[in-house]
Amino acid sequence: MFFEEFQVGQSFTTDARSVTEDEIIEFASQWDKQSFHLDPEAAKDSIYGGLIASGFQTLLITFDLVVTTGVWTDSSRGSPGMADLRWILPVRPGDTLSVEFEVVAVKASTTRGDRGYVTWDHRTRNQDGQIVMTFRSTGINMRRQPLPDPS
Repeated sequence: MFFEEFQVGQSFTTDARSVTEDEIIEFASQWDKQSFHLDPEAAKDSIYGGLIASGFQTLLITFDLVVTTGVWTDSSRGSPGMADLRWILPVRPGDTLSVEFEVVAVKASTTRGDRGYVTWDHRTRNQDGQIVMTFRSTGINMRRQPLPDPS
């Protein structure tokens, strides 16, 4: 989809993906070396009572699930950022994640007629429908039909 096709209130849902213990440990070994991500035995004594995925791993899985839908990939030119990232519940081995993402704002560029900004709210859920993570992001999306530059 291209910029002019997005409307506030549109929502999409990704496919689901399960997370394994091996993936959690492998990710943590490289990127988040905390014992409750690395060591199932040590994690039992943590405040989580068992092994959990790094929040950053949950974020990357979420991003992959969203990109795989193809909703905005044809027109995407990156992102100026994200906000309000919240890890609400831990993701555990065997959890199956899916993402709902909704358009919350659409703003045409005031300086370039070939693009605009689409802001999304994301809700990552586990197999029980519980929200495990939320965040807001803005994407730069190209128009299918560019407008003349306002300059």
